[in-house]
Amino acid sequence: MYIHIGEDLNIRLKDIIAILDKDSTENSESMEEFFHYHQKEVINLSKKRTKSIVITVDKIYLSPIASGTLKKRSSQMYLQEF
Repeated sequence: MYIHIGEDLNIRLKDIIAILDKDSTENSESMEEFFHYHQKEVINLSKKRTKSIVITVDKIYLSPIASGTLKKRSSQMYLQEF
């Protein structure tokens, strides 16, 4: 199953490691280090405001879609598999 994360991009649900709220990570020193270390893997899908961060096995996506919406979509997709 795939999930739409913004800008016409769909990623495989099983490749997602984490979906984070952008606002909750802004003052995190460990997240700053993480982004610095993985800056080559970051793909910005947000033309305006980034609302969430989607971490996959090989990329980090900055998404314009809220983390709650992405979580809801992923839960619905997961339930459809069963």
